[in-house]
Amino acid sequence: MNQYPLWKYLLIFAAFVLGLVYTLPNFYGESPAVQVLPLRANLKADAALLKRVEDALKAANLKLEAIALDATSVKARFNDTDSQLKAKDILQTQLGGDYVVALNLLSRSPQWLAGISALPMYLGLDLRGGVHFLLQIDMKGALDKAMESAAGDIRSALREQNIAYAGVNRDGRQLTVKFRDAETRGKGVAELKQRFGGLEFNDKDEGSEHLLLVTLKPVEEKRIQESAVQQNLVTLRNRVNELGVAEPVIQQQGMDRIVVQLPGVQDTARAKDILGRTATLEVRLVDEEHHFTEGSVAPLGTEMFRDRDGTPLLVKKNVILTGERINDAQPGFDSRNNEPAVHINLDGVGARKFKEATRENVGKRMAIILFEKGKGEIVTAPVIREEIGGGRVQITGKMNTEEAKDTALLLRAGALAAPMEIVEERTVGPSLGADNIARGFHSTQIGFVAISIFMIAYYLMFGGISVLALGANLLLLVALLSMLQATLTLPGMAGIALTLGMAIDANVLINERIREELRNGNTPQASIHAGYDLAFGTIFDSNITTLIAGIALFMFGSGPVRGFAVVLCLGIMTSMFSAVLVSRALVNLIYGRRPRLSKVAIG
Repeated sequence: MNQYPLWKYLLIFAAFVLGLVYTLPNFYGESPAVQVLPLRANLKADAALLKRVEDALKAANLKLEAIALDATSVKARFNDTDSQLKAKDILQTQLGGDYVVALNLLSRSPQWLAGISALPMYLGLDLRGGVHFLLQIDMKGALDKAMESAAGDIRSALREQNIAYAGVNRDGRQLTVKFRDAETRGKGVAELKQRFGGLEFNDKDEGSEHLLLVTLKPVEEKRIQESAVQQNLVTLRNRVNELGVAEPVIQQQGMDRIVVQLPGVQDTARAKDILGRTATLEVRLVDEEHHFTEGSVAPLGTEMFRDRDGTPLLVKKNVILTGERINDAQPGFDSRNNEPAVHINLDGVGARKFKEATRENVGKRMAIILFEKGKGEIVTAPVIREEIGGGRVQITGKMNTEEAKDTALLLRAGALAAPMEIVEERTVGPSLGADNIARGFHSTQIGFVAISIFMIAYYLMFGGISVLALGANLLLLVALLSMLQATLTLPGMAGIALTLGMAIDANVLINERIREELRNGNTPQASIHAGYDLAFGTIFDSNITTLIAGIALFMFGSGPVRGFAVVLCLGIMTSMFSAVLVSRALVNLIYGRRPRLSKVAIG
């Protein structure tokens, strides 16, 4: 009557073994480490870089716990954080700006566990800490960018209305529009005032020249600065979401700074690289009228940039298009030569501007420049063969698939309104303090022991079985969180506590039902069978209602609320498995083979 088929016992045993294996990495702890990641395509993470890092650390008399090379970086582990911080400073000085040197925390778990993807779950900033970045926004750059954009919009507006002008030049935060006569200037001012409410226009005559001076109104300057902060916040959130970091903290600090905290992040080098890059795309025409030689000064109205081979190229200062006009960017391959490429979709305004520029400049070269950390690099400078419409653009260059993927990520996440610089970087300890964390874990242990004592004292053998099932539930839940690489925070711990309470509640329902059947005069075997079968409906209903609430929290909540919801939903599944299947399997093994059972130890 109370026997499981062999496959059910094997299923429970396999689940227990898997749970044990995937829970193990959480007990080994972590080592402070430094991660070195090459920035450029011509630099590789190879044995030469590994030796270079190792020699630099040995020369500084820093004791290594271990050093390893993976597909994208070199990671060096240390015994303490003091050595880690010294190593970061030394490597950053010796390797220069071509490499990202970032702080990291690496698991001490054995290689065989890592080989089967058995990794520890992440702990949030409130439990273990993570990476903390403080970013400074270049407000001057935001205003300069706004004026450059305004210059392009003024040119387009005057051309659309067929208002003749001699040129639009920018000097800092002032634009100068030249007209041939005062009457034409009057028409231009009337049109521009109607279109651009945030700009201030002043007439000025210099001899025979009729000038219009354009500046930003103070109110507009303030709006641009506030907008720059908000746009950068949104962009950073998008980038962090693309990185897959759970429950990040991204918030404004003061007027021009942003704090980014990445709890439990492992690949801190890539996180630092992605967050610290501006990845602003600009499309400009190549200046083919002037010849540029190394060491000479760029002619007026032009700038010198280098391509990925280091070859200098003169481009005009006038920006045709910026990354703000990008709707989507995806990595892919060039259909002609199968080289890695980034496929870009432009919005309506961007598509129109690009179409006009290519129509008017057939036969000329167009440079696509990627700005990162304030430095521009020409990705490609093809010759315009024909007018390009439709808003679909492809950029190729000497990039590998990883660079194409990262560039697409940055452009897709949105352009930064202003350049940013990381002014502070550190790993942060638990926000509640190590003492509070220890007390939290101790209280959980004490609570588990207290429940165990009560269950065993009140339900005897069945109480002991319930405690074993509760332990299996906790084991399976931690294993699932580890397999999913979830980030555990204090709300998540609250979810675990709630899960344990619900799991023991299910066993209480089963035990009380068995007691009731025994009081009604049923045999012990029949009482056990009826107890599990009749209690299942109640357990299922209570868990389903809680699961619906958990799904709603996940769908409509954010941050820590979603973390709580994930743990709660996973815990409901593990508690159903352990409270019903595991506990009954143990009861079957102890009592199920005894057909003449006269009594059971259930208190």
